[in-house]
Amino acid sequence: MAHKHCELNGTWFRHPESNQIWSNYTTCVNLQDLSWQQSINGIYEVGYAISLVALLLSLGILTYFRSLRCARITLHMNLFTSFAFNNALWLIWYRFIVANTDLLLNNGIPCRVLHVVLHYFLLTNYAWMLCEGFYLHTLLVSAFTSEHKLVNWLMGLGWPVPAVIVTLYTTLRAFSDDPADTEQCWINEGNYMNALIYPVCVSTLLNLLFLFNIVRVLLMKLRAGPAIGTRPSRSMLQAFRATLLLVPLLGLHYLVIPFRPPKNHPWENFYEVLSAITASFQGLCVAVLFCFCNGEVIAQFKRKWDGSVLLRKRANSCTATTVSVCNIDEQRIWSFCDLNRFKWRLCFPLPLPRHPLRNKTRGKNQVD
Repeated sequence: MAHKHCELNGTWFRHPESNQIWSNYTTCVNLQDLSWQQSINGIYEVGYAISLVALLLSLGILTYFRSLRCARITLHMNLFTSFAFNNALWLIWYRFIVANTDLLLNNGIPCRVLHVVLHYFLLTNYAWMLCEGFYLHTLLVSAFTSEHKLVNWLMGLGWPVPAVIVTLYTTLRAFSDDPADTEQCWINEGNYMNALIYPVCVSTLLNLLFLFNIVRVLLMKLRAGPAIGTRPSRSMLQAFRATLLLVPLLGLHYLVIPFRPPKNHPWENFYEVLSAITASFQGLCVAVLFCFCNGEVIAQFKRKWDGSVLLRKRANSCTATTVSVCNIDEQRIWSFCDLNRFKWRLCFPLPLPRHPLRNKTRGKNQVD
């Protein structure tokens, strides 16, 4: 039960740190559970921070190597961008909103706007994963598809569609009569979270269906062999391998979340740890599979390294050649200086001595 302390002078007790009237809610809080939740939040923060660094590095790499630009890399960069925004916003949410009780109680407009924007980018993550799966599926099934038109169409799916869903979710929650939906910066799940969960589950299930069909088509082409010219290219196999690893990993998180164990269930703590790890490290997995382990990116780095080594060798060769010039006999050096006296004076302010043979020749000519 919460209580206040009345002082002898008839005023309420004020907390010495904030100098505000203080209500004691410590008896209402399970301190052990609070410590556990803070540990879970710590896992989220560490995972989102590591993922954000990896995603920014990936975006920098793909932007720097312009020769990598193609339709597939464009999709990857949009996926990385959505994950980067999502991770950054989650870090802000856990650092400045969840830990600030006064801000939650005030329920200001900025923190509710942050909640909406955060969940928009959460949806864009799965929308762009769906775009990745649909793109690869289309390339394998339909050989005459224009990649440029396909990417433009997917742009209309990856960013605008999540905005429509989040707008519907925001409208329902803003006009709800239940205080659980409208108070405390919407930190509680509320009654309308399914408006976000269902589209994510549909996106994940569609990606799994795409994956099953991709496996079927690839097996058919591999069995057919090169006799009919249908063997998939190496780059296509690499893209398939990345999708094969990525889609189940990203799908696992939201396929498990709807089956959250009841309160105080023996599996509840395990579920919370698994949920924190899979959600916060998704961006890292995307960066590793689609960039750091990408054969084309690795080839670009090797080419860049070989080029720098070659330039270094050429620079050392030029230095050796310059030094070897100093070993030319004195006669040739003085002849060179005499023929290019004007140029040498520009470089050396002191007067240059004349070659003795040159002086004798000039004296002989004067006598004659």
